[in-house]
Amino acid sequence: MKANHLFAALAVLLFAAAPARAEWSGCLSSLRGDAAGAGVSRQTIASATDGLTPNDAVSFMDKQPEFTTPVWDYVAGLLDEERVEEGRVMLRQHARVLHAAESRYGVDAPTIVAVWGVESDFGKSFGKRPVVQSLATLACEAPRRNDYWRKEFIAALRILDSGDIAPEEFYGSWAGAFGHTQFMPSTFLRMAVDLDGDGRRNIASSAADSLGSTANYLRKSGWRSGMPWGFEVRLPEGYSGPSGRGHRQSMGFWQSRGIMRLDGSGLGDGAAALLLPAGRSGPAFLVTKNFDAIYTYNAAESYALAICVLSDMLRGRPGIQTPWPTDDPGLSRAERRELQALLTRNGYDVGDSDGVIGTKTKEAIADFQSRAGLERNGRASLKVLNALRGR
Repeated sequence: MKANHLFAALAVLLFAAAPARAEWSGCLSSLRGDAAGAGVSRQTIASATDGLTPNDAVSFMDKQPEFTTPVWDYVAGLLDEERVEEGRVMLRQHARVLHAAESRYGVDAPTIVAVWGVESDFGKSFGKRPVVQSLATLACEAPRRNDYWRKEFIAALRILDSGDIAPEEFYGSWAGAFGHTQFMPSTFLRMAVDLDGDGRRNIASSAADSLGSTANYLRKSGWRSGMPWGFEVRLPEGYSGPSGRGHRQSMGFWQSRGIMRLDGSGLGDGAAALLLPAGRSGPAFLVTKNFDAIYTYNAAESYALAICVLSDMLRGRPGIQTPWPTDDPGLSRAERRELQALLTRNGYDVGDSDGVIGTKTKEAIADFQSRAGLERNGRASLKVLNALRGR
C-alpha cells in the first residue's frame, strides 16, 4: 500500500514537471530562432544551447546589494585599506596600459582602476555562472524584463560566434555580466576595444582590453576629461533646500545656500547636484556629470559613490569624512573575515572565512544575535563583531 502511495506521488511530481520542461524547451527553441535571425551560426547556437538547462539566476533578481544594503554597509566593504593598497599596486603594474587608455579616451587611471576594483576585485571575482545559461534562464523564467534578457542572450551568442571570448572563459554574474570590469554582452558589443592589439576584444583574460573598454565606455557615457566627479561638502545647520542627482545647479547656487567644502573653501566653478545618500544627517556630496557617467555603469548611487571615492583614495586623498548616521557601522572585508572566524570558533558553520556574507553567515549571525540579546536581523555589523570579541 505504501509503495502504491509512493508511486502515485512520483507520478504527480513527474506530471507537474512536464509542462515546465515543455515551456523551457519551447522558449529555448524560440531563443535559438532569434539568434539565427541575428546571424549567429548554427554551429555556435548548437554548441551553446544543446542540452542547456535553467540555473538559479532568477533567485538573485531582487537581492542586489547596492539596492538592498544600507549604504554604510555597502561602502564599508568596498572602501577598505586592502582595496586601496591593491589598487595602488594595479596602478603601478598596469601603468603603461592605463596611460594608453587615458591618452586614447581621456579617462584618468585612478577612475579606471576604481571601476576594476569594485566590479571584480581586480580580476579575482568574475562570477561562476555560465553567461549563456544565466541569460537563457532569465529570458525564459524571469518575472519581468524578459525582452531585455532575450536581447542579452542573443548578444552573448554573437560574442561567442565572433571568437572574442572562448566558451570556457564565458562565465560571469547571475545577470550575465562578465570579465574584469563586468560588461553585459550588449555593452561588450558596443564598447569593448582591443587595447592589447592581439586581434581579439577579450575582457575575460586581457586586463588591457578590460581597462581600455572601461575607459571607452565612460567616455561614450559623457565623461569629461579634467573634470572632477565631485567632492564632499558640509551643509549649513537645518538645511532644507533641494537635493537629488537630477537637480543640477551652478556652484554659485549651492554656495548661496551655505554649502561649502569640508575645509571651508569655496566650491569653484561649474555645475553640480547635491547628493545625500543617507539623508541630511549623513555625508553630503556635490556631484558633476562625471559622477553621472559612472552611474550609467550600474544605476545605483551607492555604487557610483563607492567608485568615485575609491578613485580619490587611490590618488592619496581621504575617503568619506562625515560619519554615517548610524550607531552600528558596517565592516571592512578584514573585519568580516574576523567575524566569520569568530562565528566558526563559536560552533557555527559559515563555510570559508572569506569575507563574503552569504546565507550561512547571515543565519549564524541571526542566531548569535538572539543569544547575545541583540536585534535579530542577520546583519554583519560592528556591534555583532564586538559582541563576538567579548567587548
